[in-house]
Amino acid sequence: MFQFFNEDQKMLQKVVREFVEQEVAPHAAEWDEKDVCPVELWPKLGQMGFFGIFVPSQYGGPGLGLTERNIILEEVSRHSAGLGIAMMTHELAIAAILNFGSEEQKQTYLPLLLSGEKVGGLSVTEPTGGSDFGNQSTTIEKTEEGYVINGRKCFITNSHIAQINVITGTSGVNEKGRKMISTVIVPEGTPGWTAGRKENKLGLRGSVTGDIICCDVKVPHNCMIGNEGDGTKIAMHTIGHFGRSGMAAIAVGVIKGCYEEGIKFSKERMVYAKPISNLQAIQFIIAENMVDLEAGHAMLYNACAIYDRGQSCVAEIAAVKLFTSEAAARASKRTIDLMGGYGIINEYPIGRFLRDSMAIIPSGGTSHIMSIIIAGTVCR
Repeated sequence: MFQFFNEDQKMLQKVVREFVEQEVAPHAAEWDEKDVCPVELWPKLGQMGFFGIFVPSQYGGPGLGLTERNIILEEVSRHSAGLGIAMMTHELAIAAILNFGSEEQKQTYLPLLLSGEKVGGLSVTEPTGGSDFGNQSTTIEKTEEGYVINGRKCFITNSHIAQINVITGTSGVNEKGRKMISTVIVPEGTPGWTAGRKENKLGLRGSVTGDIICCDVKVPHNCMIGNEGDGTKIAMHTIGHFGRSGMAAIAVGVIKGCYEEGIKFSKERMVYAKPISNLQAIQFIIAENMVDLEAGHAMLYNACAIYDRGQSCVAEIAAVKLFTSEAAARASKRTIDLMGGYGIINEYPIGRFLRDSMAIIPSGGTSHIMSIIIAGTVCR
């Protein structure tokens, strides 16, 4: 199995795994069935140092990298991909503020998010602009007192639980007549910011997904991240590196779950007085799951290593998101086949893995969009 982590990373993996076995695994099926996000875990996750592990020490983090961050998401998502995406989105707010925010914004918001005292969110997607990021109808209008936000966001993870929100919207046009996209922080309790419809999802349950409604939401000037018009740069970097690598880590967690559950079941299930792990057809399934797991691991942590060296790796992360999300769906289906009738019984987690994998594919960009990003990058 994957052996490229250094000793500190292996220790982190062990600590996270032990925490997840105690605090996540016993409740994952219930969170999925009831579709509730365990917000009560946020202070514990913060205390363990699982939020913003890439944040430097001056803001309360250990200053590690994208590699360590995705080790955490992978281990959590081995049992609860829903909790994984909620944590991942919380960290999108952290990443946007850390990489593009002012010193005041970092000092104000990062400690609250790292400690788990507050839940973070990133609101980008709109009914008219998912993959078409520039087609945003939400407006961020500058006034003498600050900015006024109006519009609606949809498919927003942490929509009903986030207390520190980062939102994008149009703030006029530039000299070429194109929409300028800007990004602002909306603090907890700001009037006019409300959660709307809550989606009833197929998978990634245990996270809250829904609409955000902004009706004359007023924030001061110091809530703008970067400059007006920087929103595209901020969102694309945050989603392109932290969002998609996080979704890939969640997918790898699902593949790992399929691999481990398939081995466990095949050793315990007896047919003709022998475990089905002796059957060649079953061995083929286990082998294919292992190949997808090894490939996903190698691609994910190679891309993370590139980013941690300070290099852009948009195409590499798009590639790993494309591969791992589709591989998670394949591994889930294979493992259901391995288990036969037991595979569709909710006493086992495999059905949840299949539903989660279906929801992972469009999250952060569909497979077709990932292919366009890859080709557009390498064919320049």
